[in-house]
Amino acid sequence: MGDPDTDSDPDPEKNYMRSPCFTAVRGLTPRQASPIVKKQTILSRQYAPSDIHMMTLQSFFGFAAFALIAWCLSENRRKFPVRIALAGMLGQVVLAFVLLKFPLFTEAFHWLNRGVQALQEATLAGTAFVFGFVGGGQTPFETTHPEAGFILAFQALPLVLVISALSALLFYWGLLQKIVKGFSFGLEKTLKIGGAEGLGVSADIFVGMVEAPLLIRPYVPIMTRSEIFALMTCGMATIAGTVMVLYAGILANTIENVMGHILIASIIAAPASIVTAKIMIPETGEPTPGEIKAPEEAVSAMDAITKGTVQGLELFLNIIAMIIVLVALVHLINQILGLLPALNGAALTLQRIFGWLMSPVVWLMGVPWGEAQTAGTLMGTKTVLNEFIAYVNMSRLPPGQLSPRTQLIMTYALCGFANPGSLGIMIGGYSGMAPERRKEIVSLGSKAIISGTLANCMTGAVVGMLM
Repeated sequence: MGDPDTDSDPDPEKNYMRSPCFTAVRGLTPRQASPIVKKQTILSRQYAPSDIHMMTLQSFFGFAAFALIAWCLSENRRKFPVRIALAGMLGQVVLAFVLLKFPLFTEAFHWLNRGVQALQEATLAGTAFVFGFVGGGQTPFETTHPEAGFILAFQALPLVLVISALSALLFYWGLLQKIVKGFSFGLEKTLKIGGAEGLGVSADIFVGMVEAPLLIRPYVPIMTRSEIFALMTCGMATIAGTVMVLYAGILANTIENVMGHILIASIIAAPASIVTAKIMIPETGEPTPGEIKAPEEAVSAMDAITKGTVQGLELFLNIIAMIIVLVALVHLINQILGLLPALNGAALTLQRIFGWLMSPVVWLMGVPWGEAQTAGTLMGTKTVLNEFIAYVNMSRLPPGQLSPRTQLIMTYALCGFANPGSLGIMIGGYSGMAPERRKEIVSLGSKAIISGTLANCMTGAVVGMLM
C-alpha cells in the first residue's frame, strides 16, 4: 500500500496543494503539509449581517488599538501629536471611503486592472521571445499539465524590468514628479509636515524605499530624527511601483480589481505611516523645507529607458536571490521543527508558530477568529520573510479558506516592505546618503519595521471598517 500522504488523490485541489512548487514556497514538505490540508475546509464562508456589524466594530477597535500600541512604544509619551494623529487617522478613513465607494474611482481601477493585463501580456511577449517556452512561449511538445510549465523567474518576475523602465521614462517626461508633488502638497497642508518629509513620503507611494529619499538627497543629512524616522516608516509601510503590478498579477484570480486595491493600500499607508511614526518619535525640531532633486538626469527618453532597465535588473536579481535564500531557510527551520512531536495531528512549522502569534493582530483588523490562524500565518510570513511570499501563499489557498472580506483586508495589510531583509537594503541606502548619521539610522531600523507594520495593520483595519 502506498504512502497516504503522497498517493494521488482524485481531488485536483489536494493534488495541487501537495505539489512541490506549492509546498516549497510555503516552506513545508509534502508530508508536513498534508495533515493540515486534510483539515482545511473549502466551503465558502457566509456571515450574517449582525456578524458583519460586529466585525466592523472589531476593525474600529483595532484601528484605535494600533495607534495605542504605537504610543506605548513612544520615545516621549508626554508629547502626543494630537493634531497629526487625528488628522492622519481621519485622512485614512476619508481617502479609503472615497477611493473604495465612489463609482468614478472604482471604474478607474477597473481600467487599471486592464492596464496590468496589457503589461503582463507585453512582458510575456518579451520573455517568450528571449527564453522560448520557458518564458511562456508555445512549447515544442505536447503538454499534459500546462500549469506545471509556469516558471516564476522567467514568466512573472521580468515584469519588474518593464515597470522600472516605464517609471524612469515617466520621470524623464516630468509626469511622476507632478504626481508626487500633488500628494506632497496634500500631506503638508493636512498634517503640517515639512516639504522634504512630504516629498519623500509621497515618493514612497510610487518608488522604492531607497529611491524615494534619493529625490530629496540634499536634505536627508539635515532632517530631524522624527522626519527621518517617518521617511523610513513610510518606506516600510508601502511598496514600490516596480512590484505593485507584479503583486496585482499574482492576486488577479483571487481579488477582483486587485491593482486598484494595491494602489489604494499604498496611498492610505502614507498618512498611516506618518501617524505611527510621529506617535513613536514625536517631532521636537523645525520642519525641513525641500524640493525634488533628480538623482541622475537622463539625456533622452532612450537613456531613461536604459537606466531604468539596469535599475530594474538589480531589483530583479535581488528579488530572486532573497526568495531562494528565505525559502531555503524556512524549509531548513521546518525540518528541524519537524523532529519535535506533532501538535494537534500536524507537524510543527514556522508558519504555524507565527500564525498563532499574529492571530490576535489580524483579529484586531476585523478578521473573524475562525480565519485568524490562516490570516495570521500570512502576516507572520510577510513580517519574517517578505510580502511577495505572503501574497503567493494567499493566492494558493484553497477556495473558501478565507472569506472575500478577509482576503481584502489581508491584501491591504500585507502591502508593505516591513521585514528584516528590506531593513538591510534601507540602512545601506540611507547610510550612503547621510554617512554622518549612520548610527542613528541603524538605531531606528527595528523601530521602523514595527512602525511600518502598525501602519499596514491600520490600513487593514480601515478596509475592515468600510467593507
